[in-house]
Amino acid sequence: MTTMTDLITQLEACHQHHLVDYLSKVMPESARKAIAAQLGEIDLDQLGIMIEKYVRNYTPAASAGKIAPAQYYSLDGDWDKASFKAKGEELIRASKIACFTVAGGQGSRLGYDGPKGCYPASCVTGKPLFAIFAEGILASQEKYDAVIPWYIMTSPLNHDATKSFFAEHDYFGLDAGNVQFFQQGVMPSLDATTGEILLADPMHLATNPDGHGGAFKALSVSGALADMRTRGIEHMSYFQVDNPHAMVVDPVFLGLHAFATDSSGEFSSKMVAKASWDEKVGVFCDVDGVTQVIEYSDMPEELAKQINEDGTLAFNAGSIAIHAIGVGFIDKIVSNPEYALPFHRALKKVAYFDLSIGQTVTPSENNAVKLEKFVFDGIPLAAKSIVAETDRVEEFAPVKNATGNDSVESSKAIQSERAARWLESAGVKIPRKADGTVDAIIEISPMIALCPEDLSSVDLPDSIEPGATVTLE
Repeated sequence: MTTMTDLITQLEACHQHHLVDYLSKVMPESARKAIAAQLGEIDLDQLGIMIEKYVRNYTPAASAGKIAPAQYYSLDGDWDKASFKAKGEELIRASKIACFTVAGGQGSRLGYDGPKGCYPASCVTGKPLFAIFAEGILASQEKYDAVIPWYIMTSPLNHDATKSFFAEHDYFGLDAGNVQFFQQGVMPSLDATTGEILLADPMHLATNPDGHGGAFKALSVSGALADMRTRGIEHMSYFQVDNPHAMVVDPVFLGLHAFATDSSGEFSSKMVAKASWDEKVGVFCDVDGVTQVIEYSDMPEELAKQINEDGTLAFNAGSIAIHAIGVGFIDKIVSNPEYALPFHRALKKVAYFDLSIGQTVTPSENNAVKLEKFVFDGIPLAAKSIVAETDRVEEFAPVKNATGNDSVESSKAIQSERAARWLESAGVKIPRKADGTVDAIIEISPMIALCPEDLSSVDLPDSIEPGATVTLE
């Protein structure tokens, strides 16, 4: 256990003299203990190194090397989808697959007061995002006679609310013993000039989430990774909470990930063809022979606009934050320093408690450095990483904004379009407007169908009336 003397020594070593003075002042013991407890959870020696690197002596990273479009398994490519599907189904039936959802965000951008996963997102019944995924897991368990545990990474902001939501809804029919919640880690927010750890108030450090790349550490320290090993889980299906079209387990993708000769079974990803050169998604690229994601903000514009002879974008492989990740690979990430994910530096406005005046200051300009990790930085660390193309309507209907692109409205339209396509493939006549969009609102529960083929055993109508609202559940 770290003593106050040890803590003071560590703080002095990383030039946090303002906190040394603060802890040495006459102050309520409750405040001293609260601050000391928070500092005790931080590796101050490592933090000191990061402050020197990312604040006091920060030098922007060198430009990427030779950048080329990433290779990927295309939707219309000549590869044996049926064989990989069969192999993926074997993994699921053997209960070797777990689901992992990044769900630390709030619904504030949607005008919703609560965890984003609780937001009513389905296009007819208004099912919460969590319910949509839970139904997908339930249906998959029934289809493959398997147990599929679900690991959900929350944040300190929404952890309790998320757990309560599941309890209130009886875990949406899932076995509570197969659903595990754990919190994302945090990093202290740092003064952009001095590198000093900021205070949020007299009893709390100012912190920020350590990024979705912190998921690996969070899986380990929470015991979730050990639980996976105990269960015999070999691979993790990773998706984010804001995409109701994410397939909770995709046998074709999992089969590719685990058995393709050009995959090490460590870290695989899905992509969609970009809607435009400036779409705000990361891009899968080949950088000096290694697959990695370049964020849209870091992608050179001349490359982003580059086109092929047929007029399509050369760099068209947009990341949708859906991955398959080997449990053994996660072990390497958390235990081997050579596989440590890098931190990324972001300048942000952070309100802070100014010790010199005893008041909270709300800055008008960026004043703080936030450090976070990105999960896709694990891709170039894999021995062999593959990317598989999927259809945008089938698997990408994000609910990020209240209006516009990637909004509630656009997501619900995509949900109806996918349902309409599935029904059309089963012979149902679907009304469409002059512009080709569906003239109806249609929702298909995962409990009815996980893919179009599942509709073959469902009693379906011959047609849908124009303007109708239809639910199959």
